[in-house]
Amino acid sequence: MSDKSPIEWTDSTWNPCAGCTVLSAGCTHCYAMRMAPRLEAMGMEKYAGTTRKTGKRAVWTGKVTLDYASLKIPYSWKKGRRVFVNSMSDLLHKDVPLGFIKKVFTVMNETPRHQYQLLTKRAERLEKLSPRLMWTPNIWLGVSVENADTLFRIDHLRNTGAKVKFLSLEPLIGDLGELDLTGIDWVIVGGESGPRARPMDPEWVRRIRDQCIGQRVPFHFKQWGGVVKSKHGRTLDGRTWDEFPAGDGGLVDA
Repeated sequence: MSDKSPIEWTDSTWNPCAGCTVLSAGCTHCYAMRMAPRLEAMGMEKYAGTTRKTGKRAVWTGKVTLDYASLKIPYSWKKGRRVFVNSMSDLLHKDVPLGFIKKVFTVMNETPRHQYQLLTKRAERLEKLSPRLMWTPNIWLGVSVENADTLFRIDHLRNTGAKVKFLSLEPLIGDLGELDLTGIDWVIVGGESGPRARPMDPEWVRRIRDQCIGQRVPFHFKQWGGVVKSKHGRTLDGRTWDEFPAGDGGLVDA
């Protein structure tokens, strides 16, 4: 949990779970996978055993920890904020039981002052469980799409009951081509950052931006990324793109 997040499109992070499993190409240089052993070394028990060293890098072991104590945290935040749910895991991971997922949803349902940004790569399980969850308007639901091989996740997202649906095209490691953004309320794009970061072609980003404009979907450009992301910034063609979904479907600049 963090009261303030450096992530450009949220205010805070909330991690009811810890640990994950590598699923697709976008997971290769996962920030959370690098960060988990540091948090374990700092004495945060829920990260213990979630990674192992392979060579000089940490990789997920597949262990997922459920942090019941963290469920009370959002109630203590009196002022509404945007909250990224599980920046260090995936709530739809196969080893997170439906009962626990429902507890997380109860917290979100009971704190409508917050906007929760729930992001997953497990799009198939997401669609399967969607009818059994309560989708209050303050729950924004997104899927990660890093290349053309993972575009199928968008269709699963469309078939859920979430009131606000978004795409996190990050780390963008391939051209996505033509996008059907029907039913999508927000698009985030970002390049990979950190050690061994894979490059992102500016034309991939421009194509996505232009399609968002053409289909009237808010576009948020997070970063160019790179080994040292601060060197490259987050401006695209001379401006910063900080659009967010609005309740009436229009565009709202942060």
